[in-house]
This record gives sequence, structure tokens and C-alpha cells, in this order.
Amino acid sequence: MASSVLDLVVAPVVPVVVLDDPADAVPLARALVDGGLSAIEVTLRTAAAPEVIRAIADGVPEAVVGAGTVLSPGQVDLAVGAGARFLVSPGWTELLIGAMRDSTVPFLPGVSTASEVVALWERGVREMKFFPAAAAGGVPYLRSLYGPLPQVRFCPTGGITDHSAHEYLALPNVPCVGGSWMLPADAVAARDWGRVTALARVAAGLRAVGVTCR
Repeated sequence: MASSVLDLVVAPVVPVVVLDDPADAVPLARALVDGGLSAIEVTLRTAAAPEVIRAIADGVPEAVVGAGTVLSPGQVDLAVGAGARFLVSPGWTELLIGAMRDSTVPFLPGVSTASEVVALWERGVREMKFFPAAAAGGVPYLRSLYGPLPQVRFCPTGGITDHSAHEYLALPNVPCVGGSWMLPADAVAARDWGRVTALARVAAGLRAVGVTCR
């Protein structure tokens, strides 16, 4: 088992997936993997999410599927039980951090302020989700955090596009970003998996982060 979420990321972008129909899970995941994006975050925003995670875990072994928008200990158990290999939350509490640690699955808690970063650093966390990235200060904010906290790495998510991703990835404390621009709603609705693969391939080429799944 990897000790960190970012050890699992072998591309500069983590696709953020929201699906209502579990039947789309496997072809969508295969499209992303074929495009070079193997770490896939399925958000727990729909009732179908656990089934989507399970379908990807069982049907696309090349994918590293995780659960996003994890908000409670119950959701931690639900996601891990469905086969999630990592957990991502938009924020954190002591209760949630404790449940994530107890799960033994790598996790990425969300932060948006320096105080939250320091509080997690005190608790031994060195890798965090920065959310909502664009609204919380974006590239300038993360650049400012690097000075006092160079040992912390971030995966910014929220408002990141194909046009802005490279600016985040140029920062020394950002090995990857999360986003959904390679999953346009019309392409998913039309099940145009070839288009998804093409967009994923462009995203995967933004920058290699130099880490491998272990």
C-alpha cells in the first residue's frame, strides 16, 4: 500500500468524476486510462458513486480509483468498502481525519487557509488538497505558502481549467492538479469516449511529476 496519495499519481492531472449512471463507469475510466490519466477521483455527490467506484475497481485494474467529497466517517467506510484506494475531502475535522487515518487508505484533506495547513502539518500531514483553488487565491496564494511551508505539497482543485493548469503545475509545491475539463458534460452524455481519451491525453502531457505507483 502506498503511504501517500501523491505516490499513486503518475500523471499531472487527477480527473474528478461525477456520474449518475454506473453503466458509464468502466468505459469512462478506460477512456481516461487510455489517455494517460490512471488516478481517478470519483466524487460521492451522487447515489451511484459507490457503485461507480466498485465498477472501476473491478473492471479497470489499470486505474487507481479514489473517492472524493468525503465528508464523514461513514463515507470513509463506504468508499473503502467499494474499493477506493485513496480518499479526498474538501475540508477536514478531527473526526474526519481520525477516520481517514484509521482506514489505512492514503488520504488528501482539503485546506484553503494557511492556518488550516499549519494545523494539519502539526498532525503530521504533508500532502493536502487546496480547495476551492481559484476562489481561495489560486497560483499566487500557493506560491506564497511555499516560502514558510516548503515541505507541504498540494493538489489544487476547483476552478482549474486546461488553460490555467500549467500555471499551477509550474509551482514547486504542486505535483498535480484536479479537474474535470477532460470530461465535458456533452461528451459524457453522448458517451463520446474517444473525445474523452483525446482530452485526457492532452492533460497527461502537461507535465510528468516523476513519481510512480508503489
